[in-house]
Parts: sequence; structure tokens; C-alpha cells
Amino acid sequence: MEPLSVLQSREKSKITRLTRNSRIFKAIIKAIQDKKGENIISLDLRKIPEASADFFVVCEASSTTQVKAICDFVEDHVQKECGEWPYKHEGRQSFQWVLTDYINIVVHVMHPDARKFYRLEEMWSDAASQIHDV
Repeated sequence: MEPLSVLQSREKSKITRLTRNSRIFKAIIKAIQDKKGENIISLDLRKIPEASADFFVVCEASSTTQVKAICDFVEDHVQKECGEWPYKHEGRQSFQWVLTDYINIVVHVMHPDARKFYRLEEMWSDAASQIHDV
């Protein structure tokens, strides 16, 4: 075991901040667009101390079948383009609102009724938002 002074003196590696130009962010948006996700919006949460991620990407799909298709394609596309697997996902039982967590980016694919009910964008209204529709 190394002495504490050695550990403290090590040069810290530079951490690259995630942005909307990051590969994983672009891969997620493209995958959603390719499967015809609608009303795509990203919320930049980096300046919000309580946020659990840097970005939320929110979109809607007109049916549970499309919700599943978008979620599956996002996972496949991100894995192929970036080599990343999601840390966790929730909501795959009913496909009304599926959350796919990539730690720094959380993808929310929602049925329109669920999106209207939960109003996720309003909950995080202090975040900078950007629309990504084609």
C-alpha cells in the first residue's frame, strides 16, 4: 500500500465533460430519430446540483410497440457506436414510460399519456432545453 502523500501527489487525470456533441449523446438522438420518436427534447442538467445525470433525453412514441422498438434500438445503436451498455433500465413491463440509464445521460421514452401526466420537462424547467425533432 502506498503512503497517503504519494497518492495525493499523483497527477489527476483530466475528465472530459459530457456535452451535446459527445458521441453517446449524438448516438442516442440519432437512434430515437431513426425509429421515429416524436417531440424529442434534451434537458441539460449539469448546472442543477440535485440532478442525478448530466442530461435527460425525453421523447414520445405513439404505441407501446414503438416505445419498445425505440428503447431496443437506442441500446443496440449506442452499443455499436460507443461500446456502452446501459447501467439500468426501468419500465419494460408496461412500456408506458421506459427509462434507460447511461449514468450521465438518462433516456426517457414515453407514451403521450404518460408524458402529459408526469410533465417531466416542467419538473426540470430550470434546465436548458433543446428540441431535436427532424
